[in-house]
Amino acid sequence: MLQIHNSLTKQKDIFTPIEEGKVSLYVCGMTVYDLCHVGHARVMVVFDVVTRYLRASGYDVTYIRNITDIDDKIIARANQNGESIQSLTERFIAEMHQDADALGVLRPDQEPKATESMPDMIAMIETLIAKGFAYPSDNGDVYYDVSEFDGYGKLSGRNIEELRSGERVAVNEAKNDPLDFVLWKAAKPEEPAWESPWGRGRPGWHIECSAMSSTCLGEQFDIHGGGQDLQFPHHENEIAQSEGAHGCQSVNYWMHNGFVRIDDEKMSKSLGNFFTVREVLARYSPEVVRYFILTSHYRSPLNYSDESLEQAKAALTRYYTTLRDTEGQEGVVWQQDTDYGTRFRDAMDDDFNTALALSVMADVRQALNKEPAGSMQAAYLAGLLYSFGDVLGLFQQNAEDFLLGDQQDDLAETVEALIEARKTAREEKDWAKADQVRDELTAMGIILEDNAGKTTWRKA
Repeated sequence: MLQIHNSLTKQKDIFTPIEEGKVSLYVCGMTVYDLCHVGHARVMVVFDVVTRYLRASGYDVTYIRNITDIDDKIIARANQNGESIQSLTERFIAEMHQDADALGVLRPDQEPKATESMPDMIAMIETLIAKGFAYPSDNGDVYYDVSEFDGYGKLSGRNIEELRSGERVAVNEAKNDPLDFVLWKAAKPEEPAWESPWGRGRPGWHIECSAMSSTCLGEQFDIHGGGQDLQFPHHENEIAQSEGAHGCQSVNYWMHNGFVRIDDEKMSKSLGNFFTVREVLARYSPEVVRYFILTSHYRSPLNYSDESLEQAKAALTRYYTTLRDTEGQEGVVWQQDTDYGTRFRDAMDDDFNTALALSVMADVRQALNKEPAGSMQAAYLAGLLYSFGDVLGLFQQNAEDFLLGDQQDDLAETVEALIEARKTAREEKDWAKADQVRDELTAMGIILEDNAGKTTWRKA
């Protein structure tokens, strides 16, 4: 029975969908003004696995991940580059998709954009005003009145009076309260703007997700996900907006993944330890990065380091080495395995514990290594590994391709020629020549593996 750690209740809750057999999932997506970083990669991979597992468990999942394609950072970057906002955002949406595809992340069912959702946002703001949760100001902005929403702070555990007393913001006479947040911003010169009942302007950031989630999934849906950094104020404000507008609980289960740390320090541009996905993929296979992300429980901090990536690379290499010489049996379904399959399900049902699920897979690999090559049990266990891999988005490559790495064709030809020369030397019992060739390959960073009369190779 699946249990999800619910940020709203601060405990693991048994998952019961609103509609039997179906799951509605919304995840806060990217603000598209720059390349995705490692933190974005974690969000994408985590909720990709959540979606894959729910579907593997028999649920019909509708997965929505929005795109923020208008905000202050986007406007500033477009001006800095001397290009249009549309040109900037379309370019980085394409870059985001390139990174996600490389990491094996399935596309969401819908990716609504803020610029295409203006009528929905304006309609929700009108409803909030009509219900007394929001007010237009004299300067053309519209604000949410936090004092009117009794549940403010229930997600993050913040006390509204402590927030108010500790609030240090510049005096804004347009607001009734320092905690009130903007729903609609009056147009500024030379900034993009849309028509509204309050004059030309553009939406605040928080209203986007409330409007897009309810438009795509309804007034109440099952799961809302995102990074831990969004819990306050973004998701807190989403709850205030959505529940104020609809008069019901908007989300049943809130999921937040932990921060990414770089060599045990929080990832930050100011610290100079900020890595884009593109930079990481230039050094490591995308599947290695994906495996690395899954080695930690999604709610735990994820420590990015060369050592951690090398460990992930070594682990995947062991799997692919095992799978290279064993053809997996077709039609193996992990859900039907009463030993490893049950343990894998128990791990994933425990709040999507991928770290524990990987340990089950490691046991399968070790059992497979003990089986005679070509045996029915070996083929079954290999098929089981591939079946697990479909849930976690692993083992999607040909084993030989993974083990060889990104070799140039001419290098591959050179290695094969040297291996043939070594084979000939060994047949002629010229051991000195055979050792010389092996040393030459080792110097090239090539690892040879002699197994059952066959020599294979991979990049170190």
